[in-house]
Amino acid sequence: MRHKIKIPRIVKIEKIIGHKIQCMFNNGESRLLDFEEIFMQWNVTVNDLEYPLIDQKEFEKVELRNYTLSWPNIEIKVKGENGEILTLPYEIGADVLYELSKDIKEPSNYRYGRLIKNARLKAGLTQEQLAMKSGTTRFYISRIENDKTDLEMSTFRKIVEAGLGKKLKLTIE
Repeated sequence: MRHKIKIPRIVKIEKIIGHKIQCMFNNGESRLLDFEEIFMQWNVTVNDLEYPLIDQKEFEKVELRNYTLSWPNIEIKVKGENGEILTLPYEIGADVLYELSKDIKEPSNYRYGRLIKNARLKAGLTQEQLAMKSGTTRFYISRIENDKTDLEMSTFRKIVEAGLGKKLKLTIE
């Protein structure tokens, strides 16, 4: 059986506050990178490539490039395949950044599990009854309500429309 390899990638820089960067990864998680802690952990000194990033103005020049964080203001020289010297921006691999980051719990208004649970209780249904009506299992409904699993849009629609007898309305602001 072929397994899909999940390589962390950053798809969005959500905000920068001081030396903290909140990023959205390709698995949908928002995660926080605290570079004050990271630089301390790495024992960054004047001789290190990262040292200029201690300056807030230099740090804020971060960009999203190739699904990772990149600082074009910090240039590194590397030898290319043909022996030529290439100048590249300083980057840290997204896999390393993911490991260094901390999970950010989404605000409750982004959790669809709570929406489903509240609607189920309002309809006077048990998890078992909702599962039967929507063609899933009680265990799956429980995992959704407790935000322990991802949910495909087609399944969300099935639970809302077939299970709860409601109309699914989605807005993007």
